[in-house]
Amino acid sequence: MLRRVLCTVLFMGALPSPAEVSQGHISVVLLGATGDLARKYLWQGLFQLYMDQVSSGHSFTFHGAALTALEPGQRLMFDVLKKLACPTDESPNRCAVLKDQFLKLSQYHQLKTAENYMVLNREIETLLRQEGLKEAGRIFYFSVPPFAYTEIARHVNSSCRPPPGAWLRVVLEKPFGHDLESAQQLAAELTSFFREEEMYRVDHYLGKQAVAHILPFRDQNRQFLDPIWNRHHVERVEIVLKETVDAKGRTSFYEQYGVIRDVLQNHLTEALMFLTMELPTNVSRAEEVLQCKLQAFQSLRGLEKNSAVLGQYQAYASQVREELQKAQDYISTTPTFAGVLIHSDSLRWEGVPFLLTSGKALDERVGYVRVLFKNWAYCTQSETLRDAGHSQCKTKQIIFYIGHGALNTPAVLVSRNLFRPVMPEGSWREAVGQSDLHIFGQPLSDYYVYSPVKERDAYSVLISNIYHGRKDFFITTENLLASWGFWTPLLDSISQQPLRLYPGGVENQHLLDFEMVSGEVAFTLAEPVELLNPKRLMPSDYSAIQSKFRQSPLVSAWSEDLITQLASDIEKTASRTVAHSGQFHLALSGGSSPVVLFQRLARHHYAFPWKHTHIWLVDERCVPLSDTESNFFSLHKHLLQSVRVPYFNIHPMPVHLNQRLCVEEDRGTEQYAKEIAALVANASFDLVLLGVGSDGHTASLFPQSENGLEGAQTVVLTESPVKPHQRMSLSLPLINKARQVFILVLGKGKHDIMTLLSRVGCKPRKWPVSGVSPSSGQLVWYVDYEALLG
Repeated sequence: MLRRVLCTVLFMGALPSPAEVSQGHISVVLLGATGDLARKYLWQGLFQLYMDQVSSGHSFTFHGAALTALEPGQRLMFDVLKKLACPTDESPNRCAVLKDQFLKLSQYHQLKTAENYMVLNREIETLLRQEGLKEAGRIFYFSVPPFAYTEIARHVNSSCRPPPGAWLRVVLEKPFGHDLESAQQLAAELTSFFREEEMYRVDHYLGKQAVAHILPFRDQNRQFLDPIWNRHHVERVEIVLKETVDAKGRTSFYEQYGVIRDVLQNHLTEALMFLTMELPTNVSRAEEVLQCKLQAFQSLRGLEKNSAVLGQYQAYASQVREELQKAQDYISTTPTFAGVLIHSDSLRWEGVPFLLTSGKALDERVGYVRVLFKNWAYCTQSETLRDAGHSQCKTKQIIFYIGHGALNTPAVLVSRNLFRPVMPEGSWREAVGQSDLHIFGQPLSDYYVYSPVKERDAYSVLISNIYHGRKDFFITTENLLASWGFWTPLLDSISQQPLRLYPGGVENQHLLDFEMVSGEVAFTLAEPVELLNPKRLMPSDYSAIQSKFRQSPLVSAWSEDLITQLASDIEKTASRTVAHSGQFHLALSGGSSPVVLFQRLARHHYAFPWKHTHIWLVDERCVPLSDTESNFFSLHKHLLQSVRVPYFNIHPMPVHLNQRLCVEEDRGTEQYAKEIAALVANASFDLVLLGVGSDGHTASLFPQSENGLEGAQTVVLTESPVKPHQRMSLSLPLINKARQVFILVLGKGKHDIMTLLSRVGCKPRKWPVSGVSPSSGQLVWYVDYEALLG
């Protein structure tokens, strides 16, 4: 059969001579061949591959496979194949021949059991032997739900691998997990069957021509972009995918994933990486691109609940109840709209806001990546007389227009007052006309506009790249886990967050507009807001409790409000102390509780007198300061790198001396004690921030500790019951010399110890925190409701 097909196509002039047909045979197996994705995109993409590569020297067969029995499955599949179309520039005669041959080279298989896979393998081997063809490789396209991956992978690995010398390429469709843990589990299962170089994880946005051209554009225009592609010149970046359709008919999928998992974690994040990563020497080398992307991920600042605004179109809940047979009182907390503010702490992008936005049931269908540049110019000439190509007062921007919207085509637009870009002539051409169109408030004539010479479907592009083995267009395991590692904390924090309801379409008006305020995002319209669960009490329903705890002042509120209050109180103390004595000595504890406080201080307290503040450590783990377990590392990551504390005002504990950790002979404790005595008047810190462990420890002073609970020593080495065991800590007598001590306690996990502490006296040997009692200063407890009330 295959030989007859080759002869027919040769006769039509579509193939080279038989002597040139020597590169081997490729078998393409499409699993899920009768499914929605295959019907809409994949078969057309495979047909396009065949048309493009029919003269390449490879021969092909296409095996559609599904769970459906042979006869009905065959009928469903060939109904799709008969509707395949050729590009408009293809001659009708050649199109007819190629389509006829493609159908003859395609067959359907039911793949349900291990025996089915063995039969498929034998058929491929028999065909090659009969035709006298050498096997080049096999492509298995998994267009199936991820829960089926492992079983199919096991069968392919055990029964359908090509012989030595031929390659295997396994194509996987998203979703690749639901969060970091599930992605790690799925990745581990797949790597037990396939090597990394054999797996091609598809994000179809990487096949969108405008997205795929971001890296080549940056590479080909280095001379123009190098001076301006940074925080000094870029005002902000917007990465947007808006849809007019809703989730009707897909709620079973959408209820599990929502807009962030469906769009932001993958499509928009990949575009973000292409923009923020440092350019490799060779943008065509997949390994170099991957390493630069991973470095870009590491520079992203962690997301918090206030990094996102979320919404849900009003009809969604009723669609879920109807399609999933949920009770009438069922309330979905799945967002269908999200706007997320992302920051990179890299030197290139520090301070530049990246806005990622996507949603269903919005006013228009459009996708774009927009880089908006700062404009420092003042122009004396009136706006109507300004020339777009020369006036520096007009908006400066670069837009990678993904599709739909006003242009309705992929495009790259560069403001004429920036530069004329270098574009590859063979694949992109300068567009002319459409002068009446406006893009982001500017007439199209204000831009250099380029569109693809030949517009191609994303799946056709990706299938071609699979054929060519172009790994840089696909998601590696490392890339995947880095993305989930970045997004999972946000997903966890917003799982019960109230959503703004919106009517959908043009009726949304300004309901979903949001703005950036002090490193966070919030909807611009405070009202009307309709909560999805009005019975659930919100933090604003409670007022802060201010009373006494262990005879000392107590401030209690929900954790967010508590941190806000604590940060404000620290700033007031600092400002008052600096005004009085010229400097402020602040000693900070480690652990997880202070992290949100550090972030609050860094992002909201611009009047804080950092220039006159000395930062000290209350305790430190005996690890290098660059270790992620180090208290100083956390302090630097979440606070110090974001504020302007003079270098010589930062005092990390000397735990790492003479290339060893916390050895008594190195006298690190004495060194720190002398530094305190030399700089801090009467060794009395202006403010000490402490926490409380569930065992009653504070700083690194643990129950039954032999050091630090009493005596003249001010800095001590201690032993922790948990790793890393060795610690350095300020002693209890030194802490009690402070002018003010604030103790921060957060979370339900601290409720039991707080209840116990409310009943016991001063017993530091048993509960070290009970011994905190400043001799001539003030102690204030900051305890959130969960720790206080359970």
